[in-house]
Amino acid sequence: MLKLFDVAIIGAGPGGYVAAIRSAQLGLNTVCIDEWENTKGKASLGGTCLNVGCIPSKALLESSENFYRSVHKFPAHGIKVEGVSIDVSVMISRKDKIVTTFTGGIAALFKKNKVTSIHGKAKLLKHGKQEETWKIEIDNKKELETVYAKHVIVATGSTPRQLLSTPIDNVRILDNSGALDLTERPERLGVIGAGVIGLEMGSVWRRLGSEVTILEAMPEFLMAADEQIAKEARKIFSKEPGLSIQTGIEIKEIKTNKNNVIVTFTDNSGKSQKLEVDKLIVAVGRVPNTAGLGLTDLDLKVDERGYIVVDDFCCTDLPNLYAVGDVVRGPMLAHKASEEGVAVAEMIAAIEKGNTRKPEKVNFNTIPRVIYTSPEIAWVGKTEQELKSANISYKVGQFPFIANGRARALGDTVGFVKVLADATSDRILGVHMIGPYVSELISEAVVAMEFSASSEDIARIIHAHPSLSEVLHEAALGVDKRALHI
Repeated sequence: MLKLFDVAIIGAGPGGYVAAIRSAQLGLNTVCIDEWENTKGKASLGGTCLNVGCIPSKALLESSENFYRSVHKFPAHGIKVEGVSIDVSVMISRKDKIVTTFTGGIAALFKKNKVTSIHGKAKLLKHGKQEETWKIEIDNKKELETVYAKHVIVATGSTPRQLLSTPIDNVRILDNSGALDLTERPERLGVIGAGVIGLEMGSVWRRLGSEVTILEAMPEFLMAADEQIAKEARKIFSKEPGLSIQTGIEIKEIKTNKNNVIVTFTDNSGKSQKLEVDKLIVAVGRVPNTAGLGLTDLDLKVDERGYIVVDDFCCTDLPNLYAVGDVVRGPMLAHKASEEGVAVAEMIAAIEKGNTRKPEKVNFNTIPRVIYTSPEIAWVGKTEQELKSANISYKVGQFPFIANGRARALGDTVGFVKVLADATSDRILGVHMIGPYVSELISEAVVAMEFSASSEDIARIIHAHPSLSEVLHEAALGVDKRALHI
C-alpha cells in the first residue's frame, strides 16, 4: 500500500518532533522519521537535546551543584552535613531515568496527536510521480521502506565537530556523549573548547572535585557574550569553583597511553606547554548532520560550512522542501529549532488550506542564549561590542545581585544584570545577565523586546518583592540613572 503523507519530518529532535506535533494539530497527515538509538540499541526520540545534550547535562549540573552546596554552602545556613560523598553511578542512573522519561514522553505525544513514527535512516529521493510528492527511502537495518510526502522538513540536527588528529573513543578522549556517561570522577580532566558544552561539563566535574583545565583557541573568553559579562564570568569561574581557563591556545598533539591523555599545545604567548589528564573532553563545536540524506544527488544548495541554504522562512531552493534547526543558519539552540519547526508547520498548513496570509519568520534578535553554569549566564539582543561596531548610540543600566534581598537570602550574590537601550528612543536593544537563576529571568527581557518595549516600560512594571526579578527592574531604572537601591 502506498504510504502518502501531507508532511514528512526527518529527525525527531526539538525541531523535528515539535514540527511533527504542530503539523498534526493543524490536521495534516504527518510522519516523523528518526534513526536515533540509545545505548541499548532501541529507538529513542528527542535527538541530541534529550538524549545526550540539554536534558542530561542539566541533570548532572543539578546533581553536582547540590553536592557542592552541601559541602561549601550549607554551613553558612547552620546546616551541618558530615561525611558527604558522591556516588557517580547513582548520579548517572538518575540522569538516564530522566532521559528515558522524556524520550518516552515524545512517543506518547506522537500517539496522542496521531503522528506516525518510523525508526530508520531516511534518504531523500527525486520527486515521485504521485502528485509531485517527495519519495523517502527508510533503512531500519532490516529492510527498506518507502514513504511519500507532499512536503518534507529536514530537521536532522548536528554532530560534534572532530579534531582531525584526535579520534574520539569515549574511553579517554570523549565527546559530549561520552562526557555524560563517565562512571567515576576523574582526578584530572581536560576540556578543549570553552563554549557551552565545555563550560557546563567542566563545571560538573570541578564541583565534584576534579582538577579541570579548559583550553580555548579563541583569543578571549566567551566572545559571543557581552564583553563585560564574559570578563565577570571568567573571574568567577577561575575563583569558584576553580576552573583553569586558558585562551588563545593552539593544539599541537594529543597522545594517549595506558593511563593518561597528554595534550601538547602553545599558549597565548607562543610558549609550548603540556597538559596531562586522566580524561579529555573535546567540545569544539558542532557541525550540521546531513550525511546520507541524499542531498548531493538532489542538487540542494548547501553553503561552504555544510549548512542547508534556506530563506527567512526556512524554505530551501527545491519545491516543498524545508529545513530547520542546526542544519541551517542561525544559533544551534533547541528552542530556536522548535520555533522554526512550528513556523514551517503553520506555513505548510496555510498552503494546504489555500490560505494566502504571509508566513511568520523567527526573530533571531530575540532568541535567548543561556549557559547553565553556576552562576548562570543569559542574554538576548545586541552586546555592547556589537552596538559600538554598528555605531549605535545607547544607554546602559546595571544592577548587582549583591544588592538584592532575595539573592542575599539565597546566599548567591555574584553577578549583575545589564540593560542596553537606544539613546534616543529608549527601546531595549539587549539585556545581559550573570547570576542566580538568570535562565528564568531572561524571559521577561525577551517578552519586552518582542513587544518593542523601552527601558522605561520595565522600570514602570511592578516587580514582586523580594524577588530576583527586581535586579532587572533596577537595571532598567539605572538606564536613566535612577536605580533606587544602590
